[in-house]
Amino acid sequence: MSLTVIAQRMGITSFQRLVTGLVLSTLLVGCSSTPSGNVRVVDRNNNAAPQRPTVTTGQYVVRRGDTLFSIAFRYGWDYKALAARNNIPAPYTIHPGQTIRFDGRSGSTPTAVVTQSGSSASSSSKTTVIRRPAGAATSTVPSVASKPTPAPMPPAGPAPTGWGWPSSGVLIGKFSSNGSLNKGIDIAGDLGQPVLAASDGTVVYAGSGLRGYGELVIIKHSDTYVSAYGHNRRLLVREGQQVKVGQTIAEMGSTGTDRVKLHFEIRRQGKPVDPLQFLPRR
Repeated sequence: MSLTVIAQRMGITSFQRLVTGLVLSTLLVGCSSTPSGNVRVVDRNNNAAPQRPTVTTGQYVVRRGDTLFSIAFRYGWDYKALAARNNIPAPYTIHPGQTIRFDGRSGSTPTAVVTQSGSSASSSSKTTVIRRPAGAATSTVPSVASKPTPAPMPPAGPAPTGWGWPSSGVLIGKFSSNGSLNKGIDIAGDLGQPVLAASDGTVVYAGSGLRGYGELVIIKHSDTYVSAYGHNRRLLVREGQQVKVGQTIAEMGSTGTDRVKLHFEIRRQGKPVDPLQFLPRR
């Protein structure tokens, strides 16, 4: 049906209203569509994996690839305090199967656990026999558990000087002192982009054993300060290696996260601090 016939049947005024309504509807639809090039993208993944507070109960059994530094970093400890609590002397060597205690209980007189097999078919199941060390007391009086005394924290030393940025990318995540939020900063970049040592030091961990950090490097700068570099694609340094500020230590990646970025932390006596207090302004 032609527009002329529709106009004759509806009348001029009604027809004009119909046409006006159609034009306005078309304009509104066009205005509600935003060109894809102007869409604002909001990053909702600024934070690294939440870090637990310092663990002061229980124990940890050393696994292959662990170092005292990585265990201390994972559980919020200063490595010297954790070494003192477990009577581990420098250079803080640990071994798979070794028990690291957080609660201050002494493990100097452990009981020996021996597994024996039954001698007859009717007693084929294994029996665990606990033997006490020679000379151990056999009193039946229950002992009263005392509250463990925390190991004293070593005095904080001066902060290293001459810090440099670990990457030239854009800052997309900032430090938060809240225990459930970011314990460092996040820097965006390109896959394979160089990750740089932020200060002189010694590599004390290089691996992927800490959940939420992916391929991780930890550098010890002094008896007080360490820095950490997470989510790398490839590590270019090894444990025990000396590095200088600005030296390439890894390639940026997305291991342990869902986008390419560097997660960077500075810790003072095992406690995360805001890296922006140490890095030069830019």
